[in-house]
Amino acid sequence: MTPLAARVLAWCDRWMDAHPWDHNAHHHGWIGRRLPAHAGHALDVGCGAGELARRLAARADHVTALDADPATVATARRLSAGVANLDLRCADLLTADLPGGYDVITAVAVLHHVPLETALVRLRDLLAPGGTLVVVGLYREEVLSDRLLSLAAVPANLVVGGVTTWRRGTAARPVAMTAPTSPATTTLREVREVARRVTPGAALRRHLFWRFSLVHTAPRTAAA
Repeated sequence: MTPLAARVLAWCDRWMDAHPWDHNAHHHGWIGRRLPAHAGHALDVGCGAGELARRLAARADHVTALDADPATVATARRLSAGVANLDLRCADLLTADLPGGYDVITAVAVLHHVPLETALVRLRDLLAPGGTLVVVGLYREEVLSDRLLSLAAVPANLVVGGVTTWRRGTAARPVAMTAPTSPATTTLREVREVARRVTPGAALRRHLFWRFSLVHTAPRTAAA
């Protein structure tokens, strides 16, 4: 790396530290456009500070939101005070006691923390007939197109992050989370292979900012 490139990257790092924004929350509007206008029961997995869960609560009769980190759930409960139809629980997706039959399920930045196929089967099985599952996840770079998109994401990250910070103001910076993080270990090709087995027909696409999405609609009848 040339000295100039090193200085540019260092400046980018300092800028992003001074102008933080939430890459996951950036996709919340996109997720909402993939969901029905109204749902009976919704489930949000990996709810974090509860922003997406609160959005879901505005268009669902009842929302259950899970996160495995107790401090994160405490923060979400504090920020969600007064949202009567939102049940925030400290629980793990794979072991939580959930009734199923959800009309909407969302899972953002969750699947790289758990065994992919096991988790996707669990999410699929919790859907009501005709229900919608929307996943936004992280993937590990593997091929040239992955790396090129990641390269393009660097300047876009600066622009979108700057615009987001300017529009929301410094008072609306992301809430600091204490939950442990881990890098993605599954490639997009591997995600696609699992999705074909578990959720055939699901729409899988790659996004800017190091994310992928999976949208699956459950059959309305067992025969379907």
